[in-house]
Amino acid sequence: MTTTTSSDNRLLDGVRVLDLSRVMSGPFCTAMLADLGAEVIKIEMPGGGDDSRHFGPFVDGESAYFMLLNRGKKSMTLDLKSDSGREILIAMVKSSDVVIENFRPGVAKRLGLEYETLKQHHPGLIYASISGFGQEGPLADRPAYDLIVQAMSGLMNVTGQRDGPPTAVGESVIDVCTGMFAAWGISTALFDRERTGKGRNLDIAMMDSMFSMMLTVLSMQLYTDRPPTRVGSRHPVTYPVDVFEAKDGHIVMVVTSDRSFTALCQAIGQPALSDDDRFRTNADRNAHESELRAAIEAWTSSRSADAAVAALAEAGIPASPVLSVGDVVDSDHIAHREMISTVDHPTLGEVPMVHQPVRFSDTDRSFQRPSPLLGEHTQELLTEVLGLNEAQIKKLTDHNIV
Repeated sequence: MTTTTSSDNRLLDGVRVLDLSRVMSGPFCTAMLADLGAEVIKIEMPGGGDDSRHFGPFVDGESAYFMLLNRGKKSMTLDLKSDSGREILIAMVKSSDVVIENFRPGVAKRLGLEYETLKQHHPGLIYASISGFGQEGPLADRPAYDLIVQAMSGLMNVTGQRDGPPTAVGESVIDVCTGMFAAWGISTALFDRERTGKGRNLDIAMMDSMFSMMLTVLSMQLYTDRPPTRVGSRHPVTYPVDVFEAKDGHIVMVVTSDRSFTALCQAIGQPALSDDDRFRTNADRNAHESELRAAIEAWTSSRSADAAVAALAEAGIPASPVLSVGDVVDSDHIAHREMISTVDHPTLGEVPMVHQPVRFSDTDRSFQRPSPLLGEHTQELLTEVLGLNEAQIKKLTDHNIV
């Protein structure tokens, strides 16, 4: 790990983001923007804050989940259900570039904080709304979490063993991809505003985000008469692209052409398989998957994962052992790519943070700051952004507005 400190060499310096979102998809988006230098002001309810502050695992009472998702941000407590809280937010909007929210559709309008209202105070505002199923449509009012959208997008139906039940992906992948699409959309809208001066209203749905990424299974559904089904860890179209047992674990390999299949047969000591009528083409290999799998696994299961991968690599076959998360965290590659750095947390001292993966030339990748304590920057922002004095801030605090 490397220890990081802040620097001024950042691509989104000068961009102010008011983050009304919570839990994962919105916070993941704004963490990416903060990584690139945006000033992200996280608006949280007084008392409890973002729900994810209460998600484990915990380190001395602080949520590790929250810390990873909210790196680089400032926290301001504000009761948006109160007239005074909404007035303060609108005042903040006037000097901000972006507002992002992931309320249920209709909630922002009931609060008087929807795009149509806020753009009257700032015509150039970029306003991003994240929801499960979009701001309109037959499913718009349904509550959504990652698991719900995994089920409703079709992702779970094509994930899992062939003869097993639908299976969830092992990470909140839809929350993450929705956050990435939101960050992409916001960045694009900011670029467009530089040319046109126009603000934009962005509608980003978790369902749409996942659906747009399912290109392999959609190619089957839309262009063939073979609807996609669960096929385990193998590729639904090409074989052998699959997981195989080794003596001390498992490996994966990717063989996508007749040429690479011939190289595989040589590597496992069975060159005749490449001339076997059962395996000559990809269609043949798919039709005789079980026989081919048995032949390959007879070889892989007699070797350690590392030995099998090394032999395949020498033959030009892409392969890898199946690693644990701990293996990856401790790997030389992650260390060399500096994907984990430490940052000084106000109560915990040095804590590890995970970098976003895009490496821009001549750009500082260090974290601006750790995740904030609840309301840590409230007084600072009320003073520096809105010009309130101590007596005004005390009154807001006494009435639980901030």
